[in-house]
Amino acid sequence: MKKIILIIAVTVLIIPTAKSQEKIQFGVKGGVNFTNMTSNDYLYDEKFKTGLYLGATVEIPLSKKFSIQPEIVYSSQGIKGKAFVNYPSTLPGTMPIVNAEHKLDYIKIPVLAKLYLVKNFSFEIGPSFNFLVNDRFTSDSYTQTDLAEKFEFGGVIGLSYKVKSNFFVNTNYLIGFSNTLKSPFENSKNYGFSAGIGYLFK
Repeated sequence: MKKIILIIAVTVLIIPTAKSQEKIQFGVKGGVNFTNMTSNDYLYDEKFKTGLYLGATVEIPLSKKFSIQPEIVYSSQGIKGKAFVNYPSTLPGTMPIVNAEHKLDYIKIPVLAKLYLVKNFSFEIGPSFNFLVNDRFTSDSYTQTDLAEKFEFGGVIGLSYKVKSNFFVNTNYLIGFSNTLKSPFENSKNYGFSAGIGYLFK
């Protein structure tokens, strides 16, 4: 299933270039993520985790006001907070509280619909196919991996503004629709915000 989704996403990137190459703009983008996670019995006192993202984007105009924008982005996300830990030496009924951080890095393939509300100012929305490449939970005393699902289906809602014909700034709301963590952690879903800049080649 994951391979099929990846093939579809790559096809979306490649096929339109043969039909309307003169209209397409390729670009690069990067910025900062502020991410968190909804979860049951995982962490409490959650705080947004700061990470970076970097990737490539393609704007495919279908009209003067509407474009399709596939992207490939490396995105560093996760969550910080406090956790109860059950050490072997812990007295029955007591568990120490430790500071914890869970780092989740993804290769994300969003496919966005881009509507220009006014000149140079656009609204973006679409699904995102996210493939996990790094999963590392660390606390004051131990490290654990392989807690998260290898694939996440998510979505992106955002705004973008072209400062000039080539440069743009954008901000997005990121949300995961599928569970982030494996069982027994239920209702664990990524969410957060991003802000960054980009450059479109002519």
